[in-house]
Amino acid sequence: MTSIHLQAKEIAEIVIKSSYSIAFTGAGISAESGIPPFLGEGGIWSRYNPEVLEIDYFFRQPMKSWTVIKEIFYNFFVDVKPNAGHKILSKWENEGMLDAIITQNIDNLHQMAGSCEVYEFHGTTSRLICTDCNKTFSSESILSEKMLPTCTDCNGLLKPDFIFFGEGIPLKAYQQSIDAARKCKVFFIIGTSGEVSPANQIPALAKESGAVIIEINKETSFYTNRISDYFLQGSAGEILPLIDHYIQLNKVNRP
Repeated sequence: MTSIHLQAKEIAEIVIKSSYSIAFTGAGISAESGIPPFLGEGGIWSRYNPEVLEIDYFFRQPMKSWTVIKEIFYNFFVDVKPNAGHKILSKWENEGMLDAIITQNIDNLHQMAGSCEVYEFHGTTSRLICTDCNKTFSSESILSEKMLPTCTDCNGLLKPDFIFFGEGIPLKAYQQSIDAARKCKVFFIIGTSGEVSPANQIPALAKESGAVIIEINKETSFYTNRISDYFLQGSAGEILPLIDHYIQLNKVNRP
């Protein structure tokens, strides 16, 4: 049995015994569905000027900002589907082995896969919010109608309900993430390098609270040699099904 299989088998036993487990996901898990990361070679910001997501620019030039936002987040993302990694996390939640997902991603893929307890640390593309009255709308129902989306109640400018540069983290998602990290026993780090603050501080809270830290990444990250108890090198779509395989075997062989 190879090292990665031995680790997966050991992790499966830890997950089964855990009273509270969460997953912390980043761009890596979505990349397997065809969504490029924002940072690095080939990332979104290597092709677009990030000023379109500066909140001041958005209010100064809403049409220019919305033109690029639609191209990046809505026209391109429309056919993207959850992958095996998303589906395993949803399966574990359904089986009572995963209590929540903290995601830095805004693509709604965890929910599309069936996950329910998802804390969207950076917001989501699936909703639009009025910048005047704060009413929210489904992005699907609004974007097909108008070049520049406006509120049906007050005619205020709508923006995607994810954070722009210059905005703070959504308070509810932030507090949910902090609370979950502090009480979890098993903490999965999946597909994130740990470069984005303040999200990158969440795993350290889990470690300080005594959680077992299980990292799944294609490359070593900020966390690998600092807080990770297990590092499984590879994609979420390969590693998570492997762990699940041993979870199911463990269940079958249990006396």
